[in-house]
Amino acid sequence: MRVCTLASSLALIGGAALSAAAQAPRADSTYDVVIRNGRVLDGEGNPWILADVGIRDGRFAKIGKIAARGKQEIDAKGKYVSPGWIDMMDQSGSVLPRNGRAENKLQEGVTTAIGGEGGTPVPAARVHEYFDNLEKSGISINFGSYFSETQARVAVLGQSARAPTAPELARMRAIMDTAMRGGAMGMTTALIYPPSSYSTTAELVEVAKAAAAYGGTYASHIRGEGKEVVDAVREAIAVGEGSGAQVEVFHLKVGDRPSWGILMDSVGKTVDAARARGVDVAADLYVYTAGGTGLEATIPSWAHEGGTDSLKARLANPAIRARLKSEITTGSPGWWNIIDAAGGWDGVVLVNARNPANAKYEQKNITQIAKEMGKEPQDAAWDLVSQGRGRVMAIYHMMGEADIETALRFPWTSIGSDAGAVAQIGVPDETGLPHPRSFGNFPRVIAKYVKERHVLTLPEAIRKMTGWPATRMRLANRGTIAVGNWADVTIFDFDKLQDMATYEKPMEFPTGIEWVLVNGVVTIDHGKHTGAKAGRALRGPGAM
Repeated sequence: MRVCTLASSLALIGGAALSAAAQAPRADSTYDVVIRNGRVLDGEGNPWILADVGIRDGRFAKIGKIAARGKQEIDAKGKYVSPGWIDMMDQSGSVLPRNGRAENKLQEGVTTAIGGEGGTPVPAARVHEYFDNLEKSGISINFGSYFSETQARVAVLGQSARAPTAPELARMRAIMDTAMRGGAMGMTTALIYPPSSYSTTAELVEVAKAAAAYGGTYASHIRGEGKEVVDAVREAIAVGEGSGAQVEVFHLKVGDRPSWGILMDSVGKTVDAARARGVDVAADLYVYTAGGTGLEATIPSWAHEGGTDSLKARLANPAIRARLKSEITTGSPGWWNIIDAAGGWDGVVLVNARNPANAKYEQKNITQIAKEMGKEPQDAAWDLVSQGRGRVMAIYHMMGEADIETALRFPWTSIGSDAGAVAQIGVPDETGLPHPRSFGNFPRVIAKYVKERHVLTLPEAIRKMTGWPATRMRLANRGTIAVGNWADVTIFDFDKLQDMATYEKPMEFPTGIEWVLVNGVVTIDHGKHTGAKAGRALRGPGAM
């Protein structure tokens, strides 16, 4: 009798269990998206594996063989499935509140961008509100931003070149603290540009302490990128050591023709030595031999004190202009001679005159323009600056290909574009600078330096654009394809992947990017923007 009762009980229990199993959905029974048969690169530098990828609720839910169907299916057979690419030096902070589509970024595989070389487009007290509003209005990429030391400096000292007093320095630290609590990633500088160039190393250390207290990063467009680049990198490292902040060197380069093939190796040894003694320092770069910035960078820094109107007044003074011309040859304290870096005025090309009357000179170098104007190159350049209705922009051909390859081989470098999302396709980004890096930088890493020149393996290139920058910036659950992580994905055809943007036609979309997903939502589908805005604001370590 007892045996029969026990058997009956076991049967009931077994039946109930089977019934429950039949009613409960299998772990892999439903997915929002299933990416099938792709060559999956995990973002950690490992070789690809052949697998399906299941996505649910914005995150990777399964990697392997998936029997169940997804609400949306992507056939990635023969294509590579990579974590979404991360832009470590973006310029989209001002445009995203007005147009969050970031189409040029997505078309080149970028799903996450870290901006703020010049800071946030709002004061420190409104940083929290800025990030909230980005999510309310909708953005198609994930976006985080630094706050600039210059923003704090100008709020206290205006455009003055003088050093702050102790109470003023305390106010600057307080401003940085507020920005960090609002969600800034850390503190930036752009030390070749006034008024940032007026800041001393000691000042930077003191203000950076406010960012370091929360685990923030000190990221810098360093004080010089030419023959003084090693000393400039050392200064960035000193700010990190003195403040306790990790250090990011923006758009690493050697902009000095005589130093090509020489100084980049010294930069690498300097960074390696700092890392060996415990300084958390790394760098990013874009993969073009020309940089781009304002034409006013050709004018010694002291002439900028007081702002744009003061600069133009000085340029109109014959005696001051004569002094400035002399200093191009003799040098000027605190000024990086970007003319020398470009090998002379032949290497400086006007790309945005900011004045319809001068638009005829665009895409010509300053030497050519000077001949057409019947002026000396200095006068031609500075007259263009004076006549510009906004920041006159130029491209400077100043880097060597071998140095780019050397920098790419450093294990601690990542990829940054120094370019922003465009508000309107066919119109330059917020910097006003038409440069191919805005549309082609990330595909170019693979097309040129993996496929053509064999500088990097494909898994290593992907690591530099995904897993490493996510680790570097402490982006939780991003940058790698792993169960539980946010499903940012770039799917590309290796054979067709090619950057198409050139200096002459800088706003051409690349080929070979098939699909891009942001937080599990298909945002580029067969090369077309779906209109989705699934991006998130990425707040820094001090966010309250």
